[in-house]
Amino acid sequence: MKKGGKSSTTNRTDRLFELIQIMRDGQLHLARDIAAQLTISQRTVYRDMDTLIDAGLPIEGERGVGYTMATPISIPPLHLTPLELEALHVGLAIVQQTADRELQAGARSFASKIESVVPKNRSAPPMGWDTAVYPFAEALLGFDHMPLLRQAIRQKRKIWLDYKDEEGRRSQRMIRPLQLEYWGRVWSCPAWCERQKGFQSFRVDQMHSVKLTSARFREENGKAYPDFLANLTLTEG
Repeated sequence: MKKGGKSSTTNRTDRLFELIQIMRDGQLHLARDIAAQLTISQRTVYRDMDTLIDAGLPIEGERGVGYTMATPISIPPLHLTPLELEALHVGLAIVQQTADRELQAGARSFASKIESVVPKNRSAPPMGWDTAVYPFAEALLGFDHMPLLRQAIRQKRKIWLDYKDEEGRRSQRMIRPLQLEYWGRVWSCPAWCERQKGFQSFRVDQMHSVKLTSARFREENGKAYPDFLANLTLTEG
């Protein structure tokens, strides 16, 4: 386990996020390999997998066999704009944090109905609207950056990013933001990092500041979002 000023809850949140990133390549992963990659015990891997499965993520497998995360099913389109869809799931997430159990049940039921008609879209949550792996308060930390990130992605403009990693270390770098992804109430931004000359997925709630630059970028082979998806195993290694 990582040591420092962070709470065990935050450490676990970071670990679950990393675990989802590992699983998203759709390949079979053995608990011992995951444990070695994250520097944790196999027993912890088993507990984390149970947590993700209980939260509704499409993970299949068992102890001694390995785990894989299923590909989302394509469904007919719903006539909502991306902004409307984003507002909808944020509202549902807030309702599910209330103490009113009836409202929680209503939000989960509504989320299931919405999920049944939402199109397969890489900017929509791939595991559903009602997962509850991460505290909603963490997602709020990055919401101020969302409009600028969306603008940068649409206009293909580079961003100057001041970022704080899981260890609390600050760094600055220029990135090409490629997409916004939603994993159990934690947003991430896959990007091409100009400093590291490679792909990296940045948690939006850990972005200290985001500045839109005038520098634009073209979609190049090897640096685009499909390339990021194709190289997930390499970037997590």
